[in-house]
Amino acid sequence: MIDEGRALFLQIAESVEDSIIDGALAEEAQAPSTNELAAFYRINPATAAKGIAMLTDKGVLYKRRGIGMFVSPGARALLLAERRAAFVERFLDPLLAEARTLGLAADDLARLLAERAQQRPADTTATEGTAR
Repeated sequence: MIDEGRALFLQIAESVEDSIIDGALAEEAQAPSTNELAAFYRINPATAAKGIAMLTDKGVLYKRRGIGMFVSPGARALLLAERRAAFVERFLDPLLAEARTLGLAADDLARLLAERAQQRPADTTATEGTAR
């Protein structure tokens, strides 16, 4: 899971986000503590705390004093909207720009996409095609 080229606290935050998006962490469920994350990933607790703080600042997690961090109501919808916007920016905008260059209309793109989707089996892994 650890990618040496990216900040660890961002990777921790994304890992928790992924758990919320895929339903492993439901809204109002208790999130892993900074100490649990630090032990699991073998990192400094301050680094894990920075990732958790980022999620708190975004409104994805909230703190129950003396108990721990919990997933905020609406966190999954918030994260999905954020990821969809990133997907459009990262993949669709360049695709549309290239399509214009090639003279392809929206109908052409839709047809090509449908054809390609039929050629490839559904990919259920989280590693391929995930926009971040």
